[in-house]
Amino acid sequence: MTDYQRYAVYYAPKADSDLADFGNAWLGRDPATGREIARPDVAGLDRDEIASITVSPSRYGFHGTLKPPFALKDGQTRAQLESAIADYCAGASPVACGSLILKAIGSFIALVPTEPVGGLGDLASGLVKVLDGFRQPEDEAAMNKRRASGLSDRQEEYLVRWGYPYVMEEFRFHLTLTGKLDPDRMMRVRDAVAPIVAPLCEAPFTISDVCLFGDPGDGKPFDLLRRFALG
Repeated sequence: MTDYQRYAVYYAPKADSDLADFGNAWLGRDPATGREIARPDVAGLDRDEIASITVSPSRYGFHGTLKPPFALKDGQTRAQLESAIADYCAGASPVACGSLILKAIGSFIALVPTEPVGGLGDLASGLVKVLDGFRQPEDEAAMNKRRASGLSDRQEEYLVRWGYPYVMEEFRFHLTLTGKLDPDRMMRVRDAVAPIVAPLCEAPFTISDVCLFGDPGDGKPFDLLRRFALG
């Protein structure tokens, strides 16, 4: 079993679904197989521009974060981590989140659920808590990098306690589509992508499983290692 520099628990759409087909093509790679995928044809955006605006999300794969990336604490193993995730997921239930909508969040574009997602927040908070014993605490340099964006008192508290500021009630689920964009470019990209994702936003969005991803380090893209059914 290969060891990775860091691990994370994400939602990732199942293979061969329309959402996975779009997301993996948009970011140029299937994280389950490592296969590179040609970028989609989008009116108003050429493939080179799509590649340039997706550099950051392409590394992580098409996903929604539930338990942010972390290094394993000394003495903990990937096998033990997988066992803990499986145990937690066996007692959790699928989460229905309504449909998705294309939305600008700050300076990037993402797909987000349209309905209240308290159940999804509970799922994410549970994973953060249950798996915290596997997490190597962040060093001061890593925490200062988070602080550079400006954190509230509550976010600072969570950064120190859980290694990440946007957890618990600060958690906001999203499927990231771009890196940071200036306002004019963001509007242009959003308008170009909207017709492509419109069919994906018509169906109810349900999370019925979660995935363990691994970061091989050296800037290489994350791999989808294993899928865990909820309930």
